[in-house]
Amino acid sequence: MRRGKRGTPAGEPHSVLADETEGYLLAHAHRDRAQREAEELCARMPWLTTAQTEELTGHYVRRRLDVTRQSMLDTARRADELRQEYESRYADLRRALLRRHAAGACAVLACAAGAGSLAAGVLTR
Repeated sequence: MRRGKRGTPAGEPHSVLADETEGYLLAHAHRDRAQREAEELCARMPWLTTAQTEELTGHYVRRRLDVTRQSMLDTARRADELRQEYESRYADLRRALLRRHAAGACAVLACAAGAGSLAAGVLTR
């Protein structure tokens, strides 16, 4: 079971609400940062009219949010790929460990049976 940062199992109502809130706050922080950057860019171009400044600011913010969204989607996709790879590798290692333990248990049982039959043979003589 996957657990969130707060120790709550993923998918639990508390975790979902906290994750949605965190996402909302993160999105607003990115939007605010893009807005500030656009305003700083426009401040360096004093010849722009008010309409041009608003248009450039809006375009810059939309473009930055698109780039940020795509970057986050790419990161989430890669995280899913890595999680699947690690889970697959973990399952392979668990199967190999189980086979080794089963082989070891069989060897111990075979040795115990052999020792038992040797002991029984010595006692019957």
